[in-house]
Amino acid sequence: MYQKTLTAGWGDMDFNSHMRNTAYLDKSADVRMMYFADCGFPMSEFRRLRLGPVVMKDELEYFRECHLLDDLDITMSAAGLSPDGSRMLLRNEFFRQGILAARVTSTVGWFDLEQRKLVKPTAKLLEALQALDRTDDFRELPSSSR
Repeated sequence: MYQKTLTAGWGDMDFNSHMRNTAYLDKSADVRMMYFADCGFPMSEFRRLRLGPVVMKDELEYFRECHLLDDLDITMSAAGLSPDGSRMLLRNEFFRQGILAARVTSTVGWFDLEQRKLVKPTAKLLEALQALDRTDDFRELPSSSR
């Protein structure tokens, strides 16, 4: 299971003194990009390919509060993937002291920055997606490429 530990920072807090909803989305995106970098796709490679992940939908579920300076163990797994890798559901789960605090499920595609449309990933990027652990509710998705 891919996992990173991040800290809930000052800028992540809301008026109620717990982590704001968009901070969960930001940290999910950070963990996604860390995963791709660890698989040989740092930002410089995405720039070279003129390709990037684009989020089409996010779903957040909350189970426990997260507060300032809490260490959060954030996992990433695949909840869905099209056979060609053009569409995926990526799931991040946030654990505070070993207890599930939140879950973010993102519908993601690959955006060609030149053509300005959804495309299939490279073979190596598809391998990185296929290497992710799969959730219990994993499902095959239709392709986004035309």
